[in-house]
Amino acid sequence: MLSLIEKIRSGHLWDFPGGVHPPENKSQSLSSKIERSSIADELIIPIKQHIGKTGDIIVRVGDKVLKGQPLTQYNSSISLPVHAATSGEIIAIEPRPSCHPSAIPELSIVLKPDHQDTWISHQGTPDYTECNPEHLLDIIRQAGISGMGGAGFPTARKLQSGLGRVDILIINAAECEPYITADDTLMREYADEIMQGIEILKHILKPKLAIIGIEDNKPEAIEALNIAGKDHDVVIRVIPTRYPSGASKQLIKILTNKEIPSSGYSADIGMTMFNVGSAFAVKRAVIDGEPLIERVVTLTGKSIKSAKNFWVPIGTPVAHLLEQGNFKPTKKQAVIIGGPMMGFALPQIQAPLTKTSNCVLAPGKREISFDDHEMACIRCGQCAEVCPASLLPQQMLWYSQDKDLDKCEEYNLKDCIECGACAYVCPSNIPLVQYYRQSKAEIKTRNAEQDAAERAKVRFEQRNERLERDKLEREQKYKQAADKRRSQMKAEGGDDAIAAAIERVKQKQAQGPKPAVAAAIARAKAKQAEAESNSQTRDAAEPDNSEMRELRQKRKEEARLKRAELSGTANEQADPKQDAVAAAIARAKAKKQQLATNQAAPSKEESIKAAIERAKAKKAAQANPSSDDATSESDNDSKKSAVAAAIARAKARKAKQENTADSASSSEPTAETDDPKKAAVAAAIARAKARKAKQEETADSAPSSEPTAVTDDPKKAAVAAAIARAKARKAKQEETADAAPSSEPTAETDDPKKAAVAAAIARAKARKAKQAETADSAPSSEPTAETDEPKKAAVAAAIARAKARKAKQEETADSAPSSEPTAVTDDPKKAAVAAAIARAKARKAAQLADSSDSKENN
Repeated sequence: MLSLIEKIRSGHLWDFPGGVHPPENKSQSLSSKIERSSIADELIIPIKQHIGKTGDIIVRVGDKVLKGQPLTQYNSSISLPVHAATSGEIIAIEPRPSCHPSAIPELSIVLKPDHQDTWISHQGTPDYTECNPEHLLDIIRQAGISGMGGAGFPTARKLQSGLGRVDILIINAAECEPYITADDTLMREYADEIMQGIEILKHILKPKLAIIGIEDNKPEAIEALNIAGKDHDVVIRVIPTRYPSGASKQLIKILTNKEIPSSGYSADIGMTMFNVGSAFAVKRAVIDGEPLIERVVTLTGKSIKSAKNFWVPIGTPVAHLLEQGNFKPTKKQAVIIGGPMMGFALPQIQAPLTKTSNCVLAPGKREISFDDHEMACIRCGQCAEVCPASLLPQQMLWYSQDKDLDKCEEYNLKDCIECGACAYVCPSNIPLVQYYRQSKAEIKTRNAEQDAAERAKVRFEQRNERLERDKLEREQKYKQAADKRRSQMKAEGGDDAIAAAIERVKQKQAQGPKPAVAAAIARAKAKQAEAESNSQTRDAAEPDNSEMRELRQKRKEEARLKRAELSGTANEQADPKQDAVAAAIARAKAKKQQLATNQAAPSKEESIKAAIERAKAKKAAQANPSSDDATSESDNDSKKSAVAAAIARAKARKAKQENTADSASSSEPTAETDDPKKAAVAAAIARAKARKAKQEETADSAPSSEPTAVTDDPKKAAVAAAIARAKARKAKQEETADAAPSSEPTAETDDPKKAAVAAAIARAKARKAKQAETADSAPSSEPTAETDEPKKAAVAAAIARAKARKAKQEETADSAPSSEPTAVTDDPKKAAVAAAIARAKARKAAQLADSSDSKENN
């Protein structure tokens, strides 16, 4: 290090990479000395004008304050107070536009000056050499001094971090930014006070070397410093003018050939740096006892007629300072805080000047152009060549535009000093520094959130550990208390007492249940016995119907066997649909019988006749296989089943008419049966009886010599059926002439189903008549086949229905009117009795038919 200090004292200088040479434009504001600005109508004093935390407000609205009186107080090492720049009254404490590119409102204290400029009582420390560094640091902190070169870091905190670590103290007097001459004029006019401030800093830090770095474009300031520094051990080093040689890293590189590490501080390499304005403020605070309430601000630009430097009270609105410089705004006029390279355009000129504001620039329209439109990067690489931090601006631009913050950190975006050299040389007019500032702000916000989350996680884990520790402590405490109680009980004979208690419980259990419990159990048993006796009494009182049940079961079994035999004899199919049709036929037959008679009940002789008729019908069915075959063919089809059922009803009616001729004119109404098989049997018997009756009729009538030709034409079949029906009507008329005048009144139904049944009956009669004629005629005749075509069958059925109605009308005209029909009973037992009577009548009619046949054969 001694060799380095010797090199520095010998005047050796180093160089830094990059840099540019923009137009300086400093002469405009150097034509006159520093003037004192007038006091504005109100001063807006932000409570935070530095890097760090805000202080606590110690005044209220309406308070009268004096010049230099603190308005806030610091509460940490990185917190600074603010002071009243003049005497007056606090009229507001509220957010006001800030001196920031966004002009975001910040909490501010609004002071209305009384223009008396009355100072608060203050006392300095001229003999600071007798004070220890901690006392001097406290004075500097209470004065609210922060870095006045633009960063705004608290000076006391910076000095404190360098105690015992700093070998070289550097005073930055380069002021490399174009247009700015605040430090230049300050050195020209206050060089002695600056030297005093440097001596105070040296007393606090005790460095081995103090050096002032100043650019060679400030000859008058250099001369003033040389004169003021004759009696001080301070090295004044003049460096070449190149932007940004005034940046801390670059100035250290030029003077010492040292580089501040990334994410590090100058104190890490044994150096620290202060601005000449900060040194001047330290002298005022320590020796004069004055806080930082004003600073030198450069007012310049083509729009300012009288450019110069002003002593401006902290909190003065920018608009008030512009008025003092005879500001003449142009169209789309911009006002810049700072220089053209590192400054920013101010959105509102009502924003106040702060401790870090060193220049107000109002450029003309041709001086600085704001109409240049951003274009795409052409990858020329000039930004990388002029970067003084040896970064890659092009890469950082792309990652900033893509919001890839991790890549921005990887390319050391935080080392960017935002000097603006890259944007100055960019041919595409890309505002690179704006992108970098935005990305830095986003990274800062993200890191703050991550730090907050990490702190919350640590607190949560610590809380869990504390709860777990408390739980273990409680368990241990409970365990110790339990052990202590057990030991005490053992010492006092507690085990015997426990054993005695257990023995008492066992004795109580051995004694049995309590009287109340025993009584309840006895009552429950009595109720149970009473219930059993009552059930036995009820069983004894009820009659034994087991024999009757067995007898009924036997009768039911015999009836089922009988129905099975009858169904086998009748050769009926077991299809459920056909059974349902047969049941309907049986019910219709019972209704017709009721309408035909008004007698109370059939006689036994009628039952015997019905049985004889059924027997004859069986025999006739066996003797006429062709008729059975025709019947079976019609039964195979559901429609043919309905026809067969209708035929059965017609034959049943004919049998009843014959029975009524021989017996009394009254008969018992027959109830319909619900058994489909029985109905089918009855229908089959009726059909057989009808065939026999037709054979008898054909035997008595004149034989037809003309053979009936079989035709396949439906019309011819219908004609043949009509002829057969006419013959059948003639035979019926002959029978009714010999029989009693009582006949069944047949009412024509309008029901389509009944009409269809009547048609089917007519067709069946026609077929039977044809068969009888063919039996007596020559053997050359052929049976007539019925057409299956639905339309043709329907035509034939209609013709047959008309002829049947005519025949019925003739029969009713000849016969006597019958009495009132009897309603069909719904009792199943009566229906069964009526069905049995009908079967007996059918059997009797069959027997008579057989006897007549045998007589004729003899």
